[in-house]
Amino acid sequence: MLIRTATADDAGRLLEIYSYYVEKTAVSFEYDVPCIEEFRTRIRNTLKRYPYIVLEDEGKIQGYTYAGVFKNRAAYDRSCEVTIYIDKDSKGKGYGRALYKALEDELRKTQITNLYACIGDPEIEDEYLTKDSERFHGHLGYKTVGTFHRCGFKFGRWYNMIWMEKILQK
Repeated sequence: MLIRTATADDAGRLLEIYSYYVEKTAVSFEYDVPCIEEFRTRIRNTLKRYPYIVLEDEGKIQGYTYAGVFKNRAAYDRSCEVTIYIDKDSKGKGYGRALYKALEDELRKTQITNLYACIGDPEIEDEYLTKDSERFHGHLGYKTVGTFHRCGFKFGRWYNMIWMEKILQK
């Protein structure tokens, strides 16, 4: 297993992983899969300020994580939003935990103190969205700090959105 910084050249594989979540789930609230150039731009822009990390196993990227702006005001600069996606066929192998550990290690080197995860949350689990992400984050020490009710509409259904927080360092 290799964990490394992502590059814009990884965009094709990362987009392949992400596309599943856009097209088949309500994990992402995007409706349309971004084009490859848009995805490369997202990676480049993230890397200007935050870590963007991939995990390879047997030479193939199996997942990725990155940090981003929590809120675009100076007073929030010690907080960031974190995001993670694992290949749909690679869940349960510890990749998510390893990726978040690497991300947190990088963020500890900065002045980031608070991590926030924005998570789609079903009122009732369905074929598009479960509470797996909430449970995963909970196992890693995140706590739910807010719920936005029926704010995401995808696949003809309403979904809640929760914010989970982890204090990385004081």
